[in-house]
Amino acid sequence: MVQQAKLQKRCIAVIHPFAEHISYFLLFAIPKLTLVFTNTASLVAMVGYVTYIDFMNNMGHCNFEVVPKWLFDIFPPLKYLMYTPSFHSLHHTQFRTNYSLFMPFYDYIYGTMDKASDELHESALKRKEETPDVVHLTHFTTPESIYHLRLGFAYLASKPYTSKWYLWLMWPITAWSMMLTSIYGRTFIVERNRFDNLKLQTWAIPKYSVQYFMQWQKVAINRMIEEAILDADRKGIKVVSLGLMNQGEELNIYGGLYVSRHPKLSVKVVDGSSLAVAVVLNTIPKGTTQVLLRGKLTKVAYAIAFTLCQQGIKVATMYEDDYVKLKKSFNSSETNLDITKSYTQTTWLVGDGLSEEEQLKAPKGTLFIPYSQFPPKKYRKDCSYHCTPAMITPTSIENVHSCEDWLPRRVMSAWRIAGIVHCLEGWNEHECGYTMHNIDKVWHSALQHGFQPLTLPVTKLAHYSTNE
Repeated sequence: MVQQAKLQKRCIAVIHPFAEHISYFLLFAIPKLTLVFTNTASLVAMVGYVTYIDFMNNMGHCNFEVVPKWLFDIFPPLKYLMYTPSFHSLHHTQFRTNYSLFMPFYDYIYGTMDKASDELHESALKRKEETPDVVHLTHFTTPESIYHLRLGFAYLASKPYTSKWYLWLMWPITAWSMMLTSIYGRTFIVERNRFDNLKLQTWAIPKYSVQYFMQWQKVAINRMIEEAILDADRKGIKVVSLGLMNQGEELNIYGGLYVSRHPKLSVKVVDGSSLAVAVVLNTIPKGTTQVLLRGKLTKVAYAIAFTLCQQGIKVATMYEDDYVKLKKSFNSSETNLDITKSYTQTTWLVGDGLSEEEQLKAPKGTLFIPYSQFPPKKYRKDCSYHCTPAMITPTSIENVHSCEDWLPRRVMSAWRIAGIVHCLEGWNEHECGYTMHNIDKVWHSALQHGFQPLTLPVTKLAHYSTNE
């Protein structure tokens, strides 16, 4: 197993010369050109050939073994007609063996097959499942978001999520994937990372954002989240952080539902609210004396408003209902909380539910700072929009090849980072329900572990991340 891990690491570092790519192109074109010149070409033949070539090429370079041994036991000749990822990995590590693409038959004929091929194939299949230290539990956002996973298109996964018109052309595959996820109905791994000695994984609930608003879906979603937490507990995982809508107040009381149901959980459930609050507070421009708070009032929103009022910054709301709820949550007379009708504030702290009409009331040059997991829709070109609460990751975090939703590469959401920091600090309590860690303590811990505040505009960060 150790040997295999080293082989895969070396394999990733290999770069094919440009001339080799040209040779591959010409070789792969021969069957297609033959069909064209013999007038026997058809759409099925062309698509079938390209699909087969692409599938086999991706499978051979996927860096983990997927071909079961029993397949060769049932049909032994298949061993000479189909290669495996472990078979091809030896070509990238030994260089002088296992030359064949797709069909090992030629390596057997010419004596270039590596003697360790069968042994490596068997040992790779017997490898022990890696247990991570931290798991971030997320979900799909839109049906097209599957193409932005590392399992989808690497090009799209490496860029912040935006809706692409040409993905509508793939609606048959999109519909098929939605059907598959609804039938399969199990959490799966979408990303693996390492941070020094810490093993990180991202798991996805096969549900879409719109389903979280459907009352009849909430029981099924809660069951999936609960099963994922219990699975993590059985495996000895230390921390599970809840991302996106997996920690809604109406859904599961910010994750507190699972802790109350299973009080003996060893795995720590983290909603990341304290770090999200800290990120928003440290994003507000220095010298700000007043802000406007607008959007759905959440655990994060209440904490932000209370902290700002304690710091002497005036917090205004648009509606009396929001004012009453905030005033009641403070449990004290707070003079820095007010209702406004003038909308002169140039710093707006916004959450879910911010409408176009409300944005149009903001003065020119207003900075919109989201405190929710989802970014607001941008209606104003004369105003600035900060990204959702997030921080730049340390360079020592490995395998960050894809973006987290709409964030640039190497930028993680505060909710995801909170789980990592919780594990690094060895905190032995949950952060979920209506409890929250000390905001300053969590912020300084994140900084000490190498996470940096966003000081560059998001557009520059996106450009930087694509040129790594």
